[in-house]
Amino acid sequence: MRESFKQRKTKETDISIKLNLDGKGIANIDSGIGFFDHMLNSFAKHGNFDLDVKCVGDLNVDCHHSVEDIGIVLGECFKEAVGDKVGIKRYASFTIPMDDALVLCAVDLSGRPYLNFNYAFEEERVSDFDVKQVGDFETETLREFLYAFSYSSGMNLHVKVFDGINTHHIIEAIFKSMANALKEAVSVDATRDGVLLSTKGAL
Repeated sequence: MRESFKQRKTKETDISIKLNLDGKGIANIDSGIGFFDHMLNSFAKHGNFDLDVKCVGDLNVDCHHSVEDIGIVLGECFKEAVGDKVGIKRYASFTIPMDDALVLCAVDLSGRPYLNFNYAFEEERVSDFDVKQVGDFETETLREFLYAFSYSSGMNLHVKVFDGINTHHIIEAIFKSMANALKEAVSVDATRDGVLLSTKGAL
């Protein structure tokens, strides 16, 4: 089982994440941000990852620190769980339609981090209607999450929004397409048993 557990505590956030790449899509998410919890639950379900996330953050300020720092820790978990990358497919892309939204995500688990994501949301926030949660999700923090996740995991990540009207649909399509692409990229290719997919001999 390719698993990892990471913790990170600063003056702004206290985060613990447990990840199983070979899970069943079971998630236990508590970021303090209802919409972000929904996105991470979708990510786990569509990637078939078991994912536990607990974050206590300074939501009295805004959601920026919590979202970004979760991206950092989740990336660290992925990097550790995927291990030496021997036998994995490494590359994958996936396109998701979600009502009005159409999104493509392409990944390369190269060890060389890079993010290509330039979509500008018209809405500043996605409202959180769960009264048990605190704070709305600020759409500009999505890029901070993707950047932190890609760089701490050592992943080349491209996200392209081809179409969309509803902000919720666009962001959810991003998380679902990324989950499906990562599910494929971390999967083991039976035709490459013991082979590292790199002419350099290292990833």
